[in-house]
Amino acid sequence: MLRWIVFIAIYVMLGYYSLQAIKTASRFPWVYYSFMALGLLVLGNFVYQFTFGDNDGSVLNRPRSYAFGLLIAMLTFEIITIIFLFSEDIFRLISAGIQKVFGSSTEFSLPARRRFLSMMAMGIAAIPFSALLYGMYRGKYNFQVLTYDLEFEDLPDAFHNYQITQISDIHSGSFDNRKKIEYAVNLINEQESDVILFTGDMVNNMALEMEPWKALFSTLRAKDGKFSILGNHDYGDYVQWETPSLKEQNLNALKDMQDEMGFDLLLNEHRYLQKGKDKLALLGVENWGRGGFKKAGDLKKAVEGIEKNDFKILMSHDPSHWEDVVIHDDYHYHLTLSGHTHGMQFGIEIPGWVKWSPVKWRYKYWAGIYEELGQYINVNRGFGFLGYPGRVGIWPEISVIRLKKKGLV
Repeated sequence: MLRWIVFIAIYVMLGYYSLQAIKTASRFPWVYYSFMALGLLVLGNFVYQFTFGDNDGSVLNRPRSYAFGLLIAMLTFEIITIIFLFSEDIFRLISAGIQKVFGSSTEFSLPARRRFLSMMAMGIAAIPFSALLYGMYRGKYNFQVLTYDLEFEDLPDAFHNYQITQISDIHSGSFDNRKKIEYAVNLINEQESDVILFTGDMVNNMALEMEPWKALFSTLRAKDGKFSILGNHDYGDYVQWETPSLKEQNLNALKDMQDEMGFDLLLNEHRYLQKGKDKLALLGVENWGRGGFKKAGDLKKAVEGIEKNDFKILMSHDPSHWEDVVIHDDYHYHLTLSGHTHGMQFGIEIPGWVKWSPVKWRYKYWAGIYEELGQYINVNRGFGFLGYPGRVGIWPEISVIRLKKKGLV
């Protein structure tokens, strides 16, 4: 209860302070009354969803997710506005002090706020505010097909121009627009890749989240099949289960569902993809993440029965596994496919110019292709979304990777 009181008090103070810019910029009372009403509505919805709203046992269900997103948008607007107001207030205090000490008046009087600065503050604050709203209602379904060509000296000849489609982080429990998801599934099929690889986090928390989408994702097709692994959210670790057996049943239900959809789920194991006499080793490990994330991935177990010189593609959900374990392993893993980061669902990307997201402070390898010690990783930006119910600048991704043998055309 105390945390709610402190949170509400801080939110109200931020709102009141930022309201001063609106009062300075506008002479119409209805404008700042509307701002106050909007702020209170966002706050009221957030408090309601996290206290009296539907609780399915998860931290962020869909209504809570939207309440959280609207709160973030509102706070972003207020904080940016306050930065300008605070800077001006420091100047006003200094000016008033100088006037009192050296001026003709003995009264301490603050200069009036400048209307131009308040308007500029709100104009700048409106940019991320609008972007966050756009991300919630349009950006989260702005699917992008990103294509990469990777060359290898030792790729088996028969796999030259072999095409992989990678998807990751479906997070089906967040979906709210069937037509957009149908479009994305069709977009995956239109790539006509040799194989489809899914690198974890099919759901947010519970297997039942995938039930409405099972038939749709069953329509995914590739000549050499569909393979999958588990991500950290697939284990149900972020839900309060009544008994351990219910949690285990949930995981088993998700495994069965993947099988029903035609995915070959790799649990610290491998398969060989064969073309004539040439073969390619496909490995999949369970989730292994740095810090407090589950470490069920067992690379040594997955590689049992594989020759050291085999060409290897590894599916591992969290890219920290690649950084901490894979690239330093005795075996050479030519290509690792990961996801997990979502690119934080927020950032700026201009190909060839800028690639930035706050998630880079947490993950060194957070989006796209990287190479270390002659080994590649692709970190997929994710198909779905979680937490903030949108995407800004870091769009949902369908990765298409073409393997090429050096020297062959």
